[in-house]
Amino acid sequence: MEEIKPLEVLVGELLYSRGLHLAVAESCTGGLIGHQLTNVPGSSNYYMGSITAYANEAKVHLLGVRRETLEKNGAVSQETALEMARGVRKAFAADIGVSITGIAGPGGGSLEKPVGLTWIGLSAGDFEKTWRFVWPGNRLAVKLQAAQAVLQLLVDYLTGKLKNRL
Repeated sequence: MEEIKPLEVLVGELLYSRGLHLAVAESCTGGLIGHQLTNVPGSSNYYMGSITAYANEAKVHLLGVRRETLEKNGAVSQETALEMARGVRKAFAADIGVSITGIAGPGGGSLEKPVGLTWIGLSAGDFEKTWRFVWPGNRLAVKLQAAQAVLQLLVDYLTGKLKNRL
């Protein structure tokens, strides 16, 4: 029977085998994705680092998210996720930048932006895309599901399963 590898191991193997480097911008997951990636021995060969930009000011100053984007669309939006991904990619001079922003709850949701809403962004030289998810469960469940989704999207991108439709 074939061993099922954790997503963070697959991401690492795919990045390493292609000679690519990854940087991560996290908001609602609070560093969880970076934690998962660095649990893999040898991750310093492909993981450049992350910026946990929880506050809007951190998104602006550390990731280059435009204030206008935050004012017009909010921190939890497609536009902000994409600017975060671009910003972290630039900040670390990485081949791939991935980001996540969302509402983990239990408060902070609205009809338009419910608790569990997350936006994931990915920026690479040949590809840019965002994804919207609404996760069920409590705060920790939302964070765990969102982090796994980021890793799965990275696997899908690195294996050529994604099409650029931004």
